[in-house]
Amino acid sequence: MARVLARSLSKKKVVTNEGKVIGILKNLIVDYETGLVVDLVIQPDPSFDTSGYRTESDRLFIAFESVKDVKDYIIVDRYLSRK
Repeated sequence: MARVLARSLSKKKVVTNEGKVIGILKNLIVDYETGLVVDLVIQPDPSFDTSGYRTESDRLFIAFESVKDVKDYIIVDRYLSRK
């Protein structure tokens, strides 16, 4: 995947590779030793079923390794994004 500036990701919609809206990107979790993004922190869409996903309070966490593409939306692989 091409390099993407973090500020360009702010408030982007996160969708599955099947087109289902997961929610809005709120933050990123970064490993400070390696500088790599570890997780996406998402405010889930009310219509999205969060069961099977890592959640904490009103946030949903998806491993960055499940990101497939970043354009107008952040596209994640539905199977890789689960726990």
